[in-house]
Amino acid sequence: MKVIKITLLLCFAALTFNPIYSQSKTIEKGNELFNKYSYDNAIKVYLRAIKKNDKGLDLFANLADSYYQNADMENAAIWYEELMNFDLASVKGEYYFRYSQALKAIGEYTKSDLWLERLSVLNSDDSRASSLKYDPNYLERIEAQSNRFSINPVSINTEYSDFATGFGDRGIVFASSRDEGVSTKRTHTWTGLPFLELYSARIINDGNLNSAIKLEGDFNSKFNESTVAITNDGNTMYFTRNSYSDGYQKDKTGIIRLKLYKATKDGDAWRNIVELPFNNTEYSVAHPALSPDNKKLYFASDMPGTHGLSDIYVVDINSDGSFSEPLNLGNKMNTEGRDTFPFISKNGDLYFASDGHLGLGGLDVFVCINPANASADNIYNVGRPINTKKDDFAFVINDDTSLGYFTSNREGGRGNDDIYKLKQLEPLNTSCETIVNGTVVDKITGDKLSEATIIVYNQKSQTVKELKSDASGKFSFELACGEEEFSIIGSKATFIQDTKKFEVASNNAELQLMLELIPEEQQITVGEDLAIALDLNPIYFDFDKSFIRADARVELEKVYAYLTQYPNVKIDVRSHTDSRAPDNYNLTLSIRRNKSTIKYLLDKGVSSDRITGKGYGETQIQNRCTNGVKCSNEEHEFNRRSEFIIISN
Repeated sequence: MKVIKITLLLCFAALTFNPIYSQSKTIEKGNELFNKYSYDNAIKVYLRAIKKNDKGLDLFANLADSYYQNADMENAAIWYEELMNFDLASVKGEYYFRYSQALKAIGEYTKSDLWLERLSVLNSDDSRASSLKYDPNYLERIEAQSNRFSINPVSINTEYSDFATGFGDRGIVFASSRDEGVSTKRTHTWTGLPFLELYSARIINDGNLNSAIKLEGDFNSKFNESTVAITNDGNTMYFTRNSYSDGYQKDKTGIIRLKLYKATKDGDAWRNIVELPFNNTEYSVAHPALSPDNKKLYFASDMPGTHGLSDIYVVDINSDGSFSEPLNLGNKMNTEGRDTFPFISKNGDLYFASDGHLGLGGLDVFVCINPANASADNIYNVGRPINTKKDDFAFVINDDTSLGYFTSNREGGRGNDDIYKLKQLEPLNTSCETIVNGTVVDKITGDKLSEATIIVYNQKSQTVKELKSDASGKFSFELACGEEEFSIIGSKATFIQDTKKFEVASNNAELQLMLELIPEEQQITVGEDLAIALDLNPIYFDFDKSFIRADARVELEKVYAYLTQYPNVKIDVRSHTDSRAPDNYNLTLSIRRNKSTIKYLLDKGVSSDRITGKGYGETQIQNRCTNGVKCSNEEHEFNRRSEFIIISN
């Protein structure tokens, strides 16, 4: 999708590296174009540099970003992967997220989630990554909302970009880069496409659109104009345009940002254009949406105080026509990513597009059923077929007729962006859940055990619930509907833990579980390895990596449970590698793995004076696979391990 719409997603600052390679003149030229947001031309220059065998962090990062900004996710994923082959310590976390998004856009959801997990390790405060930790079943949640709409492309789509419908004027107002009637089309250096202008179209009986004509009035200019909101009486229109006032206005970096303007109806034309007072040449304000009573104006901006690349804001429209100060809708609605294209339906539901909330790829459409009190519990991905692995955005709907429109650059479209009509067939599903009730008991006596720790894991070995049994040994929690298997572990001091598996159905259900803990006869003695005593699966690492693998987390949770049961126990963590690298490198790698293992337990709350550790590299190989010996991957993996030796009771 080489789409002029991307400009209207709000410009954001490019990330920069301190390059580790000297830069050629070709790379310098590409960087100059990249920093001017001339991504289409930058791509061509960067590819020439690569053909000359140029390389470097900044080259691969900027090339990947150039494809990303033009929504060419297939190529973006290729070059982000090249970037990730460098030392990850040199790669900023935002690239983890963009690589994750690019992978999701080409359907590689498992690999995408892995990079979000790695982002959460790098930056635990990033809500985009932490949301995966707290909602690992998001794909099942999305599926529960799917198939509630029927969709079809409208007949006015062209080979260019047609998008961002708004109700009003002759029926629908939309933006297009078709530029009809102009013999020499002006194009945008970002995408190489013509600039946007506003058109109106009529709505026919089945919701299709026809008779598209350019809007009459003073507002169509040489630069982009798009995304409108028209008042209920049809006489006032708010719209987005590049910053313009007796000439184009640039910010300190030379970029023309976006502003909101207001126009009034004069016969069939729109006149009396005025700029809204909260605009600023240093940041963008765009994509207006009116509340049903026309007393509030919502919009997207990257103004100071924004949580991410763009946030959704609201202002009050006072009776005298003035506006209140912009109010950010908060960090439950807004993420570190792009939250944009708001729309308020007659019922008061806020629809918006986001790549920061968990979705299917690119921008997805979400709905918040109570925007004044946004939370994780009232924001929903609207599901397929509205959302795909591509960009889906600019959703509008008439609650009375259940008809509406949205924009997508999905495969099979006629142009770069296309408008689709929609019909809502079923309401939002807000109630599907499985209630799990259980009891923790002493298996020998049958006594109920209070204050037992219960931890629930999904199939990716991610923690989804952690709680305690009550005074009667009972516990209860809820899980979203979806065909998935979970594991549950119950543990308590002086007892051997119990593990069970259970399945959650795709409809409302209630489950009963019993966790039976056996009293321990004695503690593990000094000098023993917890990995052997607790019958742990080995804490393996991927080759050449120090990330904690998903399958290792369950085993580390068992170590944590034991340390919680016995608060006086101290352990020595010993990390080992195989022999498939130079000795010194393996020693350094084992030290990194040792630190990762210890950090996991410290982050769970274990006191630092209870854990020591050391990396041993390949000095303690457990089988024949020493230097120069040919072994299978499985034989080598046996040596990539961590041990947990009791040093004090």
